Amino acid sequence: QEQLVESGGGMVQAGDSLRLSCAHSERILSTYGVAWFRRAPGKEREFVASIKWNGGRTYYTDSVKGRFTISRDNAKNTVYLQMTSLKPDDTAVYYCAAEVTPLIWDYWGQGTQVTVSS
Repeated sequence: QEQLVESGGGMVQAGDSLRLSCAHSERILSTYGVAWFRRAPGKEREFVASIKWNGGRTYYTDSVKGRFTISRDNAKNTVYLQMTSLKPDDTAVYYCAAEVTPLIWDYWGQGTQVTVSS
């Protein structure tokens, strides 16, 4: 299957903002639930945020609530993760995933690196 494509990562300082994008050439991102995950160095992959296919419900891990916002533009087949007030602990490779099979995140991107310096 074709991969999702993440972009928007980079190196920033604490307190800065970044917006990650997750795109796909077909209608996967406008049809299914989408989530962002991250894997920090030496740690397990963790859930960050998710959004239902119609954008009606969003979920966040506690550590990013109030700082990160997940949204989607179904017309552009793109999902975003707006990250503000970034902290060094947010440093990780960020992945987007789609729930094509119910209850399974089975479409993944290659990841985009976010590095936050203090």
